Amino acid sequence: MPAFTACGQVFLEGADGDRAPTGRGGALRTQRAAAEIGVSTATLYNWRRQYGGVDTDAAKELKELREQNARLKRLLADAELEKDALREIARGKF
Repeated sequence: MPAFTACGQVFLEGADGDRAPTGRGGALRTQRAAAEIGVSTATLYNWRRQYGGVDTDAAKELKELREQNARLKRLLADAELEKDALREIARGKF
């Protein structure tokens, strides 16, 4: 079963319990890791490229910021809908 480290590097745990990092020449291990977690190898490489140098605290902060951004976008969309509805009521189109 693969395990993820804070920097996003994937490790495969062998039958004897040792862990081998997927690095240069580890394409087969990367394919196995991707298959075990149910994603494509391209997705795994994209995750590594995107989160490769990110530590755990920075990844948590990024996740929180993305969630906050999504919430603010929803609030803005709701406010714009309300403004649009009020404009139509003010014009008498209801």
